[in-house]
Amino acid sequence: MTAHQSRGAQLLKINDVELCVETFGDRANPAIMLVAGAAASMLWWDAELCEQIAARGRFVVRYDHRDTGRSTCYPPGQPAYSFTDLTLDVLGIQDALGIERGHVVCQSMFGGLGLLLGVDHPDRVASLTFVSSSTGADDLPPPAGDLAMPAEPEASDTAAVVEYVVAGARAYAGGSPYFDEAAIRALVERDVARATSYAATLVNHYAIEFDSPARGGFGEIAAPTLVVHGDHDPLLPLPHGEALRDAIPGAQLLVLKGAGHDLPRPVWDDFMSALLPHTEGGRP
Repeated sequence: MTAHQSRGAQLLKINDVELCVETFGDRANPAIMLVAGAAASMLWWDAELCEQIAARGRFVVRYDHRDTGRSTCYPPGQPAYSFTDLTLDVLGIQDALGIERGHVVCQSMFGGLGLLLGVDHPDRVASLTFVSSSTGADDLPPPAGDLAMPAEPEASDTAAVVEYVVAGARAYAGGSPYFDEAAIRALVERDVARATSYAATLVNHYAIEFDSPARGGFGEIAAPTLVVHGDHDPLLPLPHGEALRDAIPGAQLLVLKGAGHDLPRPVWDDFMSALLPHTEGGRP
């Protein structure tokens, strides 16, 4: 391992909080910032996927949002931050790692961070990729009717928490033939075990304030944009991805056949086949 390659996860002081950050590959390569979805730590960007992307000439960064993993946590139900703060966390990580412009890949609800970055901080964004995300327009289809979840468990009951999160992942897979329950269970067990406060993880991201960009909306995004969406997604059905493509000038849509709301291993090759050419340019 050279001085330019991954050294494992580290805690960085960013914007008066601590964020746990891990990098893969040579930092001289174009940088890809992986932004997980709500209530998701960096572990939901699979380390093997990160390594595969890095091996193809990218510097890959994944991190724990506030209230996930080993990053700073707040009392459950009392997140003292907004979408803007989480957006500035991405830029703070870029600053700490010497990344002038990053290729930002954001998932699900935190596609909102991609929107804020692309509209209000275009000089820091080399490209955008939205995975399983949406414009949030009122006329888009609601989640599938069979997404009923069990009651949220007591955070102190670790076994119940694991079952609850696994049940959510199963539901969000939308009947995908690629859903691997054993792998998801192992991931969730690791995630719960390493979390500073999983009680905060379960609720806080859903209680934060959404800030709209100061300079416009999706139509003002100038960065090259890729939209990635599974055709089995029950939470945000495929028309959400199509609407996102249509709302952003020049955006391209990759439909992942057989995928739900996540990025299961069998679609990694398709994902990387689109992501790698999309992230070729830009200064690290």
